[in-house]
Amino acid sequence: MDYKADIGVFGGSGFYSFLDQVEEVQIETPYGSTSEKIALAKIGSKTVAFLPRHGKKHEFPPHMIPYRANVYAMKMLGVKAIIAPTASGSLQAYIKPGEFVVCDQFVDRTWGRKDTYFEGPVTKHISPAEPYDEKLRALAVKVCREQGVNVHKKGTVVVIQGPRFSTKAESKWFGSMGWEVINMTQYPECMLAKELEIPYVNIALITDYDAGLEGHDEIKPVTEEEVYRVFNENNDKVKKVIYKMIELL
Repeated sequence: MDYKADIGVFGGSGFYSFLDQVEEVQIETPYGSTSEKIALAKIGSKTVAFLPRHGKKHEFPPHMIPYRANVYAMKMLGVKAIIAPTASGSLQAYIKPGEFVVCDQFVDRTWGRKDTYFEGPVTKHISPAEPYDEKLRALAVKVCREQGVNVHKKGTVVVIQGPRFSTKAESKWFGSMGWEVINMTQYPECMLAKELEIPYVNIALITDYDAGLEGHDEIKPVTEEEVYRVFNENNDKVKKVIYKMIELL
């Protein structure tokens, strides 16, 4: 393939554009088409590949995203790292909307998604004990702090099937387990990157408190409109953090 990139970036809900002066390329993978054409652009000396995982018009709900094609396309481009911001909910009172969490663990509550490249005859059993790249995580935390962003240096994200949000009972259960973040797209994306040996980091931008928090009657259950509003308010922060990470990588 003629196209190459150094760093891949996946955009989540509300994050559909990132780069200027791009060349858009359509990449066909053994796993089908990607969610959208991949935008290639230079940032300094590096070529960056950006892909909105839901498509530019949010036409792919979380359970229908072609995760295998998206991640494999990054592998075909030769990226050495993937930065993956996501709109996410908080399950704990001390993690507030507008703050970032650099996740270090996930809990998979999805079902039916194509979540591996090993479907035979080649089979490998990959350990997800440490699903996120520690060097990328440390860099993300460092850059967030330098940019004045309130950031939590670790957290467990529970990944639900979507596209619906949680019931109050589900949200209470997740929070009682000590998990911090809730999201719909981290699995299988991060695990597929691990299978392809691409270092991967998630930066969760907290947009809401999921179905509310027990003992906090003033906190209302999340709405789609609220997610987009908070994410849009913080889009510039996300972009500045990612630009600086790319510069330092």
